[in-house]
Amino acid sequence: MIREEIKRLVDEVKADVIAWRRHLHAHPELSFQEEKTAQFVYETLQSFGHLELSRPTKTSVMARLVGKQPGRVVAIRADMDALPIQEENTFEFASKNPGVMHACGHDGHTAMLLGAAKIFSQLRDTIRGEIRFLFQHAEELFPGGAEEMVQAGVMDGVDVVIGTHLWSPLDLGKVGIVYGPMMAAPDRFFIRIIGKGGHGAMPHQTIDAIAIGAQVVTNLQHIVSRYVDPVEPLVLSVTQFVAGTAHNVLPGEVEIQGTVRTFDDTLRHTVPQWMERIVKGITEAHGASYEFEFNYGYRPVVNYDEVTRVIEDTARELFGEEAVARLKPNMGGEDFSAFLQKAPGSFFYVGARNEEKGIVYPHHHPRFTIDEDALEIGVQLFVGATLKLLAEAE
Repeated sequence: MIREEIKRLVDEVKADVIAWRRHLHAHPELSFQEEKTAQFVYETLQSFGHLELSRPTKTSVMARLVGKQPGRVVAIRADMDALPIQEENTFEFASKNPGVMHACGHDGHTAMLLGAAKIFSQLRDTIRGEIRFLFQHAEELFPGGAEEMVQAGVMDGVDVVIGTHLWSPLDLGKVGIVYGPMMAAPDRFFIRIIGKGGHGAMPHQTIDAIAIGAQVVTNLQHIVSRYVDPVEPLVLSVTQFVAGTAHNVLPGEVEIQGTVRTFDDTLRHTVPQWMERIVKGITEAHGASYEFEFNYGYRPVVNYDEVTRVIEDTARELFGEEAVARLKPNMGGEDFSAFLQKAPGSFFYVGARNEEKGIVYPHHHPRFTIDEDALEIGVQLFVGATLKLLAEAE
């Protein structure tokens, strides 16, 4: 399908896509609670016709468009959940649910995939193969909705899968492409230092959990700076240090929490061993004890080159050479990786930042929003890339 035809089809649904995004933004729901969101998506898809609809899990939706002729099976994924954030935007479609907000762009992802589904439902007679539209719940909360959907069979028989993220660090009009490793495995840890509390004026009668905990925090950073090749991506961040109740009381315990981000699977499973060795050594040296817990999160997102090349070629053909931005990997996490365990695929960014309009706030900020002109770009990429991927079987 030529560029002008794709743009014409997207122009016809653009107003709907914006309206859907605004409805979803005004009615956000948290991870694993997306009941009204899923029902809205289901009923909207139902209105298009030609789609086989199902509910793989309680709060997710899958739509299948089976073409007139056999061919490849291409899946497109969008996430639907919101975050526990009180919105500070004042536009008319700001969140009506106190303390819950679409602060990451998932409302836009869902609206874009609805737009693509509407277009493809009109093209059913020309489709060779099958397109699966995966409306996923609970991306923001481990263990995540992607894994549940995979276990429910949504990826059975899929040949290739694609997904996107509206991206606030990237300017409107840009399409972010990453070959190979793209987003890291977001793991988390919990440490409890157990000492002996007492009076702040008599530290010699205590086992100072705060002083020991401070040494633990400092020495954990040696893992990044001294244990690992400097060119190997690794983040170890202590994000919580909780202790104490009064200025003159040395607490008996300290709780430390944080995150580890990696791409390499061997390193991912070695870091916890190093961490516990450090914690054990420091606490034993000072007569304290400890508890250590390490929880593995989502797998890293690693794009397949051949699928990523299709995304890049599509972006170049639709928007020109200047639209393509080759980006570096980042240490954020995404459970799109669960789908990549079942089929080759690629995850890409659609720029949603516009400084002239004041759309500059980062993801998960109470004033986050997107430039809605990015929505039609995302729909065009979904349509154009899917057609290319289907055609590869011909």
